[in-house]
Amino acid sequence: MRSKKTMNHPSTSHGEDKAAEGGWHSAKLDFSTSMSYGDYLSLDAILSAQHPRSPDHNEMLFVIQHQTTELWMKLALFELQAAREAVRQDDLPPAFKMLARVSRIMEQLVQAWSVLATMTPSEYSAMRPYLGTSSGFQSYQYRVLEFILGNKNAAMLKPHAHRPDLLAQVQTALETPSFYDEVVALLARRGFAIAPTRLARDWTQPTPHDASVEAAWLAVYRDPSHHWDLYEMAEELVDLEDAFRQWRFRHVTTVERIIGFKQGTGGTSGAPYLRKMLDVVLFPELWQVRTAL
Repeated sequence: MRSKKTMNHPSTSHGEDKAAEGGWHSAKLDFSTSMSYGDYLSLDAILSAQHPRSPDHNEMLFVIQHQTTELWMKLALFELQAAREAVRQDDLPPAFKMLARVSRIMEQLVQAWSVLATMTPSEYSAMRPYLGTSSGFQSYQYRVLEFILGNKNAAMLKPHAHRPDLLAQVQTALETPSFYDEVVALLARRGFAIAPTRLARDWTQPTPHDASVEAAWLAVYRDPSHHWDLYEMAEELVDLEDAFRQWRFRHVTTVERIIGFKQGTGGTSGAPYLRKMLDVVLFPELWQVRTAL
């Protein structure tokens, strides 16, 4: 006969031993007085902020897509504004980290279009009448992002006229030197002969191509070891614009896939306007210098 052995069920004593060795000690936590995960992230507010207006199932995707985009843009602005201040203070290493983070944010936004692209033209048509005149064209965060990157256009203040508080933020971004303007000022502080007219230009205008700025970047690229931090700044900016261009391309492609060439809900021309934006160059000298090298 086989001898009888007492066997412990793995879900009892073994599991309890693991917990005692450093796993979950629920008995020591009092959730009635401790801040929870949901409290820290304000999840009640975030997860109750979706209010589809149509009976169509697919509107939830549309709402969440745009809400998450706005959250990522909030972080991108937070990083870009801090990076701009770091450049003003000649403190470049933190600015590099922040710019790299914004480039990764843009990659997240590029991938997000793939989710929205699962919406078919028929599905969008079912919910579109419920959108009214709301449009991504009215995103004040996107407009501030465009302005801080140098794509200035005073006409873009009009979509925000109905919200004076938001209009003030967009107006400030329009009138403030862009991130790239601060980098050009940095080049001048480093001894490069930047034209005075470039250093004191009208900040409300788009970033112009300037021969003196291109000459400065040419010197940096021809001797990167002597100008390493400026060389790194240049490449971080190219990375950022590259990611931004990809986001724009995925945007227009997704719009064409879902609504074709219909007019946008906010009165814009839709896809034709977005295609025109593909030609915008944010940091012109950094692209032109590649031809001169």
